Amino acid sequence: MPKLKACRRHLVGFTFALAALSLPALPATAEQNGATDWPPLADVDSAKGFRADGLNALDERLQKFVEDGHVIGLQAMLVKDGQVAHYGEYGVRDVETATPVQAGTLYRIYSMTKPITGVALMQLYEEGKFDLDDPITQYIPEFEALKVLAGEHEDGTPILKDLPRPATMRELMSHSAGFAYGLGGDDYANAQFREQNVLKSPDSQTFIDRVAGIPLLHEPGKVWYYSVAVDIQGYLVEKFSGMTLGDYLSANVFTPLGMDDTGFYVPDAEYDRLSDVMYYAPEQEAFLPFYTENVQFRQSTIAFESGGGGLVSTIDDYARFCQMMLNGGTLDGHRVLEESTVALMRTNQLPPNAGVEFDGTQRSAFTPKRRDFGLDFAIISDPVAMDSPAGTGTYYWGGAAGTWFWIDPENDLFFIGMIQRFGALPGEPAGFREESMRLVYEALEE
Repeated sequence: MPKLKACRRHLVGFTFALAALSLPALPATAEQNGATDWPPLADVDSAKGFRADGLNALDERLQKFVEDGHVIGLQAMLVKDGQVAHYGEYGVRDVETATPVQAGTLYRIYSMTKPITGVALMQLYEEGKFDLDDPITQYIPEFEALKVLAGEHEDGTPILKDLPRPATMRELMSHSAGFAYGLGGDDYANAQFREQNVLKSPDSQTFIDRVAGIPLLHEPGKVWYYSVAVDIQGYLVEKFSGMTLGDYLSANVFTPLGMDDTGFYVPDAEYDRLSDVMYYAPEQEAFLPFYTENVQFRQSTIAFESGGGGLVSTIDDYARFCQMMLNGGTLDGHRVLEESTVALMRTNQLPPNAGVEFDGTQRSAFTPKRRDFGLDFAIISDPVAMDSPAGTGTYYWGGAAGTWFWIDPENDLFFIGMIQRFGALPGEPAGFREESMRLVYEALEE
């Protein structure tokens, strides 16, 4: 249910000439439905641990992203020591109605789904359903015949070789199992993910069967490669629990954490809360709303529940997830994970000399050391070498439409930014993640 709380609104002039849409009315308020009221989405009277001028600089920079046309709307939250230090709403969520970003705005969080799926799978790990060094073929026998890509013949057919061993569960959860994804790459494996519409499979079993017919891009345990691994994890949650992924998450993650607005689709009665997602159209030299079926997140458009990128959420729901992780697995008296399991998820799991190839948060192409990766989180384990202002052990990720977050245990804080866009203004990378991180730590008192 929605959580509509008192809030501050930043609304700037950002309009488009679009065809009129007929949208349903907003549902009842959170107070009427008894939803939890943490975190408060409102002005912050005082923020311990931060300089006021530093937080003002953060606020002004976030608003300028909207004013400069990088996004139509943005929502951001900074929490330290369990208290909201900064909360801001900027711009609009609907370009036709000019409805402002506000409490209850829904976002497609795409790959910020991955850490949530990882938490679900690690709950089942705690129940003894698997060990991290188990081969994944022990639980997915369809993968027993997997080969690895060793090049291509002149006619484009693949050169395949046998695997020295199957990938492990640890490798699956750290993107070092060797799978491709289909989101990029002109190699045979990635091309097959696209040609076979793997990510649009009608159900999870069809998804597994299609993945089983495509060779690995790398031998297991050799490199970090962003992959379809977390969708496979979603399938394993279903297999271990005997429930659909959506039902399992609802019962074991969302309900205990009070994440009432998070799910795999948006109910019709709440659909006008879903932010427009924009894409940069070079022909028009402008951001335009994207209305294709694959961004609608209606129940009728969901092929299968994607553990790698299928969730819609609100900023306050995701804040409750982040605070649970920062607390060592608990929130409001509900234990979701053991503290040792949280520690394991934010501990590097990659082989020597492997590291995160991309993540959208690095401030320089010449960063001396690549980021580490745990179990469904990237990690800044050496801030100096990794050219980051964050605390040691900060872990994070982001989503395809630009959403981002990081959790910093050393400084007991986390930050979440919510936007909805594909592409960027030519020659003008916005640097949402880099700029917000820089300004947060510049504002942090010694």
